[in-house]
Amino acid sequence: MRVSAVDESTFRIGTVIPLQGPGGIFGPSCIAVCEMAKDEINRSNGVNGRQAELVYIDGGQRPTAVAAEVARLIDAGEIDAVTGWHISSIRHLLTPIVRGRVPYVYTSLFEGGEHASGVYCSGETPEQQMFPAIAWLRRNLGIRRWHVVGAKYVWPVRSMEKTIRSASALDIEIVGSTFVEMGMGTDPLLPIEVAASGCDGVLMLLVGQDAVAFNRSFAEAGLHRNITRYSPLMDENMLLASGAEATENLYCSASYFSSLTSADALDFLSRYVSAGGPAAPALNNMAQSCYQGIATLVQLARRADGFSVAEFDEAIDGLVLEGPRGVVRYHGNQAVQSVNLARADVFDFEVIQTL
Repeated sequence: MRVSAVDESTFRIGTVIPLQGPGGIFGPSCIAVCEMAKDEINRSNGVNGRQAELVYIDGGQRPTAVAAEVARLIDAGEIDAVTGWHISSIRHLLTPIVRGRVPYVYTSLFEGGEHASGVYCSGETPEQQMFPAIAWLRRNLGIRRWHVVGAKYVWPVRSMEKTIRSASALDIEIVGSTFVEMGMGTDPLLPIEVAASGCDGVLMLLVGQDAVAFNRSFAEAGLHRNITRYSPLMDENMLLASGAEATENLYCSASYFSSLTSADALDFLSRYVSAGGPAAPALNNMAQSCYQGIATLVQLARRADGFSVAEFDEAIDGLVLEGPRGVVRYHGNQAVQSVNLARADVFDFEVIQTL
């Protein structure tokens, strides 16, 4: 049983973000954005009058360790909700732990298909994010034959399965796939197997530092000029770590890029720089998704006029948030949002169009 919160003047959000491992490259940006979100909320009457507090949990640990830590915090009554950017393997373990106890906004892009009570998904699905980008690359660049390079966990594997099922509709062919354990993006076989497949494009389903390592080895093998890479998970930190030559002929799609020029996106960037100063970590989609997760919790609490999972479940369908991602509307527990296609321009992204 969950212990009731002793201090009802606060709303404590368990914030699961990677601070180590392949995804650790996103950690500093995620923390900076979360702190900005907390400060903004607390200057605006908090969460239904409660002051927001963040309890950070390292999502770069083994998934079972993350789950155990979150369970302990809930059992002790030390957190009132969970959010953050982390991989699907962690979400799968957290879902039964939070069920009926605290609301959980999962902010990462993911494979889709999550319908559990109390779990609200604000990230992009393959149908929203990957398929329109692959279709654009087919129409405009003629990329038809794809080799999939991914990590061995739920999101990459299920996303590839969905892509295979949709290959005919997308007018593409999956000619090969290579999956490695998390942390093994340096595997020298990856570019070799890509080259041997005779592909036109590489669908990269790697996380963080693993994608950086692959970008480097891909360029070192001289494949970057003739084979297009597309990743739904690539940020400005990863471009910088990859190096200029390794970002040539690389595309990404996401609901948010820091280079977006809408009024809301420019305002968000301005607030971020003001909050963190010129030395703030590079702003990216993963970090902005954490802001989106915290904002979803706040808006759900206001719409529900309460804090329980049952009240949030009643309030989620039709919830609308407007901001740097444009208009985000929840259909059931899944956010539906616009997605932008961008081309890597050395260490930044040039947004080509909204898909």
